Order: sequence, then C-alpha cells, then structure tokens
Amino acid sequence: VQLQASGGGLVQAGDSLRLSCAASGRSFSTYTVGWFRQAPGTERDFVAGITWSGGTTYYAESVKGRFTISRGNAKNTVYLQMNSLKPEDTAVYYCAADRNTTVVHNTIAPYDYWGQGTLVTVSS
Repeated sequence: VQLQASGGGLVQAGDSLRLSCAASGRSFSTYTVGWFRQAPGTERDFVAGITWSGGTTYYAESVKGRFTISRGNAKNTVYLQMNSLKPEDTAVYYCAADRNTTVVHNTIAPYDYWGQGTLVTVSS
C-alpha cells in the first residue's frame, strides 16, 4: 500500500482546508486510516482516524468540532476537512493506514503504512 497526502497550504486563521490521502493497493479499502501531524521540534501526534466502513471515527480533543474525517465512496481516498484553522494547527500532516479494521488507534505504532506528509501553515 502506498499513500499520497495532499491538500496542504498556507491559509489564515479561521480558514478551511481539505486534505486528501489517496492510496494504491487493493486492501486499502479495508484498513483503518489515521491522520497525524508534526510541528517542528515536537512529536508526531494523532489528529483523527476512521475505520474502513466509516462507521467509527475518533478525534483528538484539540480538533474535535473543527475537523472531520471521511472516506470517499470507493474507500481508496480519505479526507480531512479542517475548519476554523488556528495557528497552532500548523504542522506537517501525515496519513497512515492500519490493517486493523475495527479499531481506531491514536498512537503511531499500530499503523503499518505512511504517506509522505503535506504541510499546513496557518498564519495569525
């Protein structure tokens, strides 16, 4: 499975962005997918995750109510809609896939595949 994250950019506080994670590989549609982010000098943190069916989603407290994770109809693309962006959301955002299909993990270790990251910069 190969993951390609895209959609990052430079925006102002309060703006919105939608990130996409496109995957190749037949099994991706059955994987749980997570978004993580890493600001300079910090650890990579969980942002949001979704199971293969889309039936279960999980968010970090810092983004709850502002970000929405979803899967495309073909389930080979996962989106992260980010609204009301804040300067503290500035980071490189990574998508990752976990072969576990029933649980969303909020730690790095369970994820088997990672995309290259897309930079989101929010100016004040």
